[in-house]
Amino acid sequence: MGEVDPAFIQGPEHRPKLSATEAEGIPLIDLSPLNSSDNISDPKAIEGVVREIGNACKEWGFFQVINHGVLLDKHKKIKAAARKFFAQPLKEKRKITRDEKSLFGYYDTEHTKNVRDWKEVFDFTVEEPMLMPASIDPEDKEETKWTNQVACEEYTEEVEKLALKLMGLIALSLGVPGDRFTSYFKDQTSFIRLNYYPPCPSLQLALGVGRHKDSCALTVLAQDEVVGLEVKRKRDGEWIQVKPTPNAYIINVGDIIQVFGAMTDMRVWNTGCW
Repeated sequence: MGEVDPAFIQGPEHRPKLSATEAEGIPLIDLSPLNSSDNISDPKAIEGVVREIGNACKEWGFFQVINHGVLLDKHKKIKAAARKFFAQPLKEKRKITRDEKSLFGYYDTEHTKNVRDWKEVFDFTVEEPMLMPASIDPEDKEETKWTNQVACEEYTEEVEKLALKLMGLIALSLGVPGDRFTSYFKDQTSFIRLNYYPPCPSLQLALGVGRHKDSCALTVLAQDEVVGLEVKRKRDGEWIQVKPTPNAYIINVGDIIQVFGAMTDMRVWNTGCW
């Protein structure tokens, strides 16, 4: 990506504010009571987590989780694989470009709200994992591919466990059994996206990804140390910046969860906009 062309330029009302308000009040929820061996003897701790998640869904549409159970080693491996992939020359990355035959692979011309995003992505599922062309000695190429595939599969498994755990807590917060929504995801495969936001020469004009809501049930986002993510605060419509929390995941409530809330008790939940 070179100089900014008109395809990347946001409308005046949607351009980024370089001095964004730092987020305050986005719930930070500790899931350690669920990982404890004495959960059964301390049901109040679980009830507290359920209550926090229910309130976060209603009031924000976002929350962060810590002590979530996803192994840090698995996260580090997928992060290293992503960095290695995006550091390759463009011609190498485009060898596995997403096209009309496959929804998975590399892509750098995505649009949100009809404006091109300043980003590169790699989409995959466990069925179609990331097999990156290795810019190394050909003797090591197959081993490198296999290693990345294993990293993808192991990380996906970890995050799926977390997502299903959160779905159970959300169900409980709605007053229904924890496995109420499990069958809806029984035969579904999680969709994984690796995002890369190259340095932009015109920060005041372009966005890594434009404002949007997610149509899925939950988005489990691993934010790195670079500040840039903004969420829309419900009470005043203000866009506020999310300060990265080490080893935390940001959970965005998608449209499907809003539907589930309405189905169970006509509760209107906020769908997160970011």
